[in-house]
Amino acid sequence: MMDDKQLTEEYLDGKVVFPGKIIRVEHWHVRLPNGETALREVACHPGAAGIVALDDDGNVILVRQHRIAVGRLTLEIPAGKLDGVDEDPFVCAQRELSEETGLTADHWRKLTVLETTPGFCNERIHLYLATGLHAGKTHPDEDEFVCTLRMPLSDAVQKVMDGTFRDGKTALALLMVQQLLSAPCKQLTCETRVLFHPCIL
Repeated sequence: MMDDKQLTEEYLDGKVVFPGKIIRVEHWHVRLPNGETALREVACHPGAAGIVALDDDGNVILVRQHRIAVGRLTLEIPAGKLDGVDEDPFVCAQRELSEETGLTADHWRKLTVLETTPGFCNERIHLYLATGLHAGKTHPDEDEFVCTLRMPLSDAVQKVMDGTFRDGKTALALLMVQQLLSAPCKQLTCETRVLFHPCIL
């Protein structure tokens, strides 16, 4: 088996070729493990947070919106990008849940960090589980048109498995929550305030 040194590329220098609003595209020159050099095109993104909001009846709150890049309406977990690379992802998660769904949550748990497309992009989405939900008023961004719906977690997971839900953050987060709930407690109505402790960052 090859060791890490035989696989690792070394960053040499880079330049911005597209200073976009959401992503910044850079050209990086790297030294390959064999000593040769190569060009890498990298999309730089500040990061994001996504939330599985689970109510006391075992429903998840999903956001329906049109994604012009893929040309269709999608159902996704609430999510949004960090205001900057230095923003606390947990603060972003709380803000995005409130903006898109009007909800606040008593209990938070960090699930994982998803590296969405590491072949060319450094975006990382911090995924959370939120429970102990309280309703409020939505306040999405001015250019954001969304609506929300509730769906049993089991139905949402089935839509991941049958290919209906193709958004990566939504699929991973829902499957992780299903796994988390399956052990040690077999019922969605178990003591969530014990199972889901305050957020671990």
